[in-house]
Amino acid sequence: MAFREVAVTEIREALRAWLSGAGLRQVAAQAGVDRKTARRYVLAAVEAGLVRGGGAGQLSDELVGQVAQVVRPVRPGGHGQAWEQLEVRHDQIEGWVKAGLSVVKIGVLLERQAIVVPYRTLHRFCVERCGFGRTASTVRVADGEPGVECQLDFGYLGLLADPVSGRQRKVHALIFTACYSRHMFVWLSFTQTLGTLVAGCEAAWVFFGGVFKVLIPDNAAAIVAAADAVNPRFTEGWLDYAQHCGFVTDPARVRSPKDKPRVERAVQYVRGNFFAGEHFTGLADAQTRAEAWCRDVAGMRIHGTIAARPAEVFAACEAGVLLPLSLPYDVPVFTKVKVHRDFHVEVGRALYSAPKEYLGCHLDARADTALVRLFHRGQLVKIHPRQQPGRRVTDPADLPAEKTTYAMRDVASLAKAARRHGDNVGVYAERLLDTDLPWTKMRQVYRLLGLVRRYGPGPVDVACARALELDVVNVTKIASMLEKATENTPPPPRPAVAAAARFARDPAEYRPAGTQLTLIDGGEGSR
Repeated sequence: MAFREVAVTEIREALRAWLSGAGLRQVAAQAGVDRKTARRYVLAAVEAGLVRGGGAGQLSDELVGQVAQVVRPVRPGGHGQAWEQLEVRHDQIEGWVKAGLSVVKIGVLLERQAIVVPYRTLHRFCVERCGFGRTASTVRVADGEPGVECQLDFGYLGLLADPVSGRQRKVHALIFTACYSRHMFVWLSFTQTLGTLVAGCEAAWVFFGGVFKVLIPDNAAAIVAAADAVNPRFTEGWLDYAQHCGFVTDPARVRSPKDKPRVERAVQYVRGNFFAGEHFTGLADAQTRAEAWCRDVAGMRIHGTIAARPAEVFAACEAGVLLPLSLPYDVPVFTKVKVHRDFHVEVGRALYSAPKEYLGCHLDARADTALVRLFHRGQLVKIHPRQQPGRRVTDPADLPAEKTTYAMRDVASLAKAARRHGDNVGVYAERLLDTDLPWTKMRQVYRLLGLVRRYGPGPVDVACARALELDVVNVTKIASMLEKATENTPPPPRPAVAAAARFARDPAEYRPAGTQLTLIDGGEGSR
């Protein structure tokens, strides 16, 4: 015989109908039970002292309890014979449950031992006595104060056409849910990078009109660098953005959706109510319609938990206590770079000089659209304007003094350095650099300075003076003079009158034959 629990309301309804004068058929129909069952209720109540003309006031809890005790099948502990057979083998069945066996398999194993019980009885026994299918209990967490906490999570929605690539791509929704009012905002994207998170947050703060004090995200790679239930380590980019806005991050534990249940439940709602069955021309069109949906549909529905419209609750309780909006955030790039042998680091495929004392060290770089900052062990050591890929910026102070002039092609400093060794050396260096492309002659000046270090400034100055007198601008000649020690030898004297040409002829030879030379002195009558 199948076991059926007897409901107190069922007994009370049957007896109330009988007291009103109805017959057993009508009593059974009104109480929703079989006519035989209605008769059993009435007989048991009459034996307990119920009088048909005594009114409904006789239907006390004690009387109904006595009727229930009589009509209920006699089962010790409320269970039948099949349950008693299972109790005998409780330890064995519990072991099978812990081993992961299904209720059907457990029934098969019991049949081999000549124990045949209904499936429902076996299932109920496994659940109540052996812990089968039992899940951990949950406790509702308080919503907290208005305007404090906001939970956010990425949820996959489906495929969306990307006009840039011309193909279908997976689109995700970054969902923001205010814990107190349940007001939400949806940001759509094809990626889950730090730039996407920051862009979604910036749009959400504009939508809400302020910034929540505490954000509760999951352990996205762009947010959490090392997950930990107590002390998670955040990425530099996310920490920088949190400091910019002024909020605190309290991430959920790994694989613990109950840490952010408000937004977890919202993912299915966004997927089913907003995205499913709709056609969007692109991501921009979908985002525009998502914001309108958050404002007009999700925000104005009667929420099942708070029994109010989220947008109205948010406007009344949370909008006025949010943190003020900050300036637009310039998403930076954080990277670790090495100072190479050329005293430069590479950030974003551009080169930036670093102080020479950090040669070979690793620096932390923060690069936004305007500046590149270099840090060493938390100390700021250099700031450069951001350069385009392939460009370079060098501060002469970062280079060794002996290499600065050549590296920067500073011909003026090179000429000045040469003049310190003598006036003639300085003039000679200026003559060497006096070309349309002066940096192409810098190596000759460096060789001239090398001769100064080798022979001393005095002999080189004298040699340069002799070369300038002869108008010979050639460092090789200066080196030859110093090597042969002829810098003090006076130059050979120049002839005062030029020598007669070897093949000169007498002018009379050019006079035509038979002519007479006439001299005219300008006097009157003279020939």
